[in-house]
Amino acid sequence: MRRDVFQAIADPTRRAILSLIALQAMTPNAVAEHFHSSRQAVSKHIQILAECQLVKQEISGREIYYHFNPKKLKEVDKWLTQFRAMWDDKFNQLDAVLKQLK
Repeated sequence: MRRDVFQAIADPTRRAILSLIALQAMTPNAVAEHFHSSRQAVSKHIQILAECQLVKQEISGREIYYHFNPKKLKEVDKWLTQFRAMWDDKFNQLDAVLKQLK
């Protein structure tokens, strides 16, 4: 099954992993140390993130480091852009109502 970026970031554990890897490249073992789940479970989450190209692998000797790929999140940003104008309009309407209540 081919997953997309939205499926990958739907899981809170994967979002937490992305947040960690965004700060610095990490090995799967280093990532797993931040979670109460098994290393295998964390590796599965990393595999899904890699399938969706949200993280990239770099092999250094015997270690595999995962790096965050911010370009892939542009898909999410592009999708959210269509809602930003609507949200801004709704917030402006709410501001106007709140000012009238003062």
